[in-house]
Amino acid sequence: MRRLFILVMLIPLAVAFGCGKKDAAKAPESAKQAAAEPKKENQEAGLCKEHGVLEALCTKCNPKLAPIFQAKGDWCAEHGFPESVCPICHPERGGKPAMDVAGDDAPPDGTKVILKGNDIARLAGIETTKAVAGRGTAEIIAPVIISYDATRVAQVTARAPGVVKRVSADIGSWVSAGAPLAVIESSAVSGDQSRLTAARSRVQTAEASYRREAELEKKGISAKKEVQAAQQSLRDATAELESLQASLRGVGADNGSGGRYTVKAPVSGVVTQRTVSLDRYVDSQTPLFEIVDTSSMWAEVALPEAELGTVKAGTSVVVTMDGLSGREFRGSISHIAPMIDPQTRTAKARVKLANPGGLLRANMYGQARISAGGSRSSSAVPRGAIQRAKSVKLAFVRLASNEFEARRVQVATNHGSGDLVEIASGVEVGEEIVVAGSFLLKTETLKDSIGAGCCPEL
Repeated sequence: MRRLFILVMLIPLAVAFGCGKKDAAKAPESAKQAAAEPKKENQEAGLCKEHGVLEALCTKCNPKLAPIFQAKGDWCAEHGFPESVCPICHPERGGKPAMDVAGDDAPPDGTKVILKGNDIARLAGIETTKAVAGRGTAEIIAPVIISYDATRVAQVTARAPGVVKRVSADIGSWVSAGAPLAVIESSAVSGDQSRLTAARSRVQTAEASYRREAELEKKGISAKKEVQAAQQSLRDATAELESLQASLRGVGADNGSGGRYTVKAPVSGVVTQRTVSLDRYVDSQTPLFEIVDTSSMWAEVALPEAELGTVKAGTSVVVTMDGLSGREFRGSISHIAPMIDPQTRTAKARVKLANPGGLLRANMYGQARISAGGSRSSSAVPRGAIQRAKSVKLAFVRLASNEFEARRVQVATNHGSGDLVEIASGVEVGEEIVVAGSFLLKTETLKDSIGAGCCPEL
């Protein structure tokens, strides 16, 4: 468990001085132009539409925030924004703090945020409400990440080193098994083709010699051992010829000359990677293409440690994806990992899903509903209490007037009118849940974010 200590008055100032149009007139023209470019992002809730950063962190609209960030060393003097969210220096962040963390991109369960002062939470606009009893559910709810079915992924390499002379497939192309992907000119293949021509001549010579010796033996002119020697020479020449033919077939080359051979798709699927280009030298170790058959995908389910006793291989699972509202994918657990992740305290379970129309894509997030039997206790909280850190959902529980704890929660279903969501695990009935200001608390728990810093619990 970790505790995070925030600089005095950082959060209250960040919340209390929300963006307003009256104070925004003096922004530099360059900052206005940079903020004007990502118009779509600026329409997101919480973003200052004029300056392209989070309203709670906008130093143009809230000049009183500037000394705080300057004191922390998080300041872009050129553009007048915190360096960590400057829309001109870091346009890729979209005006938001960096959210990348190790593991599954979320703070460990039980991470604490402590405000320095009992009145800071009120000044910061943090509001709480008590979790109420839910309807109960007989299902385990667990987060899901979609990945490729590893049994349907092919890494295509060159069969012999050479220079690429033609490329016939690109990323995103669908190819059939046996379809040409590239043509490579190889000196090694050219040498085998030349040896193949010589081997054919030796076979013809050895065959003629064997027939002659056999005829002479019949006439009593040649000895039997000479016939046997000629026969062995024929067998050796034939074996060499067949070996060279097999070698050329293995690389996809014909029996002619020129040293060129064709790289073909071993399976039908979509080209997801291509590292090859014209006139590039390639060896037999580096993959040129990756082809994935996406007709089925794997759902990687993070099973909570406490639920492992109720789940086994063959258990039915219903998967819903965040980006495919209303669509359900059904399968069963085929494998449960024999180890527990030390940070998340979950075990990875694998579910094979049919993927009609290619709707499922690698790295999509969703949730799995796993039948557990019986009834379970649950709580319900307002929808605004749930924060998202990529594949993990968080809620913040108030432990004291200035102390909050991040909880990893499993959201079961909407509750009633949809204003509440049911929590299968992570929050108990009666606990105080943050419903306003939780985004700032989440920001403090993430690595490299505004104001974050951690030390062991004292």
